[in-house]
Amino acid sequence: MKGAAVESWDGRDGETVRAVVRVCEGAAPEEAFDIASAGAWLAFDAGVRSLDDRPWLWPRPPGEPERPARTLLDRLRGRTGSRAAPPAPPPPPPPAVALCHRDGRVREAALDAVRTAPELRPLLVVRCADWVAPVRAKARTLLAGLPGGALFPLAGLILRLARRERGDFARALLADALREGPAAEVLALTADPDRATYRLAYRIAVERGLLTPMELAATAASCGDVTLQDLCAEAAVAAVKPAGLVDPGAAVDPGAAVKPAGLVDPGVAVAPDSAVDPGAALDPGAALDPGAAAVLDRLLAARSPRVRSAGVTALRRAGRHGDAERFLADRSALVRACARYVLRQGGVDPLPLCRALCADPAAYPGAAAGLGECGDRATDAGTLWALVEHPLPAVRLHAIGGLRALDVVVRERLTPLLDDPSPAVVRAATRALLPEAAGIPEHLLRERSAPDRPRAVRMAADRLLRAAERQRLPEPGCR
Repeated sequence: MKGAAVESWDGRDGETVRAVVRVCEGAAPEEAFDIASAGAWLAFDAGVRSLDDRPWLWPRPPGEPERPARTLLDRLRGRTGSRAAPPAPPPPPPPAVALCHRDGRVREAALDAVRTAPELRPLLVVRCADWVAPVRAKARTLLAGLPGGALFPLAGLILRLARRERGDFARALLADALREGPAAEVLALTADPDRATYRLAYRIAVERGLLTPMELAATAASCGDVTLQDLCAEAAVAAVKPAGLVDPGAAVDPGAAVKPAGLVDPGVAVAPDSAVDPGAALDPGAALDPGAAAVLDRLLAARSPRVRSAGVTALRRAGRHGDAERFLADRSALVRACARYVLRQGGVDPLPLCRALCADPAAYPGAAAGLGECGDRATDAGTLWALVEHPLPAVRLHAIGGLRALDVVVRERLTPLLDDPSPAVVRAATRALLPEAAGIPEHLLRERSAPDRPRAVRMAADRLLRAAERQRLPEPGCR
């Protein structure tokens, strides 16, 4: 268990049992298991109580003589074996073990040891969620008396225990400590490997205005956590002000009022409370700070569609409606929809622009999907059917999506794409054909489900066969 996170909650795995026995024999917790792991402490807590079901594992008290076992001759003569002195009373368990004891009175008494043993504070946190009210009340009183900084190393354990029914007390203390503690401590927790910990740290950092808009934009664009992407992207977009963009290296003190024009004082971070209504637009004649405009550019270059969509929507507030045009051909439907919204708010009809982008499909493959989302059936269906035969797989893929959006899918014309060399195109054609799977000749699908066909083709045929079978089911009540 040393050096590895223990995720066992019942404490009955061999590593946990060995750690408990070692602590019972006098070893310090850091010598028996990985004290940096929240799961290890929880497993140790449960492991102590599991030893009550295995009394043979408890170490023999020192000085207790071992009673010899009866020999065969003793049993034949009816002897009971050698008499030994009565066993001495067992010594009190170590504090770490007593804090996890099955008897609530033992746990309550052991809490006093935490005052002089900071290394046992993780078990103090565990006892704050104890099922016995007196133990829980005493533990909470002791935890509330600790300085706020003492809770930061316990953040992972506190947030993991917050999932329990009585685990919200320690979490509230931690959140208050983060709101009032040094900024450096909060920022350090944003790099914690535990997901719940760094999410809370980022939330408090944004609330306190500890991160600059550029730092928020960079985090949103580079991290893989969807929750963090939304949090940081929204906070970065909040830096767009009706009178201009906040300097990406600047911050606003949470209690300071925003100046009616221009930029805020450099050196302070943007506070969410000072942000204006997201729907407010900038004066088209207002000049934008080049450095602050880089905040939006960082969001617009993000890999995540959620972050790009936030950046595209913010173009309206920045007065940069025209910059949304290139996102009409984005690979994400969400980003394309945001781009059309921004253009319409700027008085520009996106449909002619989408048609113009479709004239160069190799450069803008996503324009075909965008045309289907805002186009006209009578006018634009022919363009999309022509793009279905384009040599680039990306163009064919988005053209199929555009046909679905326009609701002009023709089964006979789309069925040949089930043999397309691109698996992505095969999957897109399958999704488009699912509503009409019953109309596809069954023998064509059976041929494509043969073992010698590519995997994407086989999976598409099987999926369509299942959909066709469901569509052919008789109506309820029919015989």
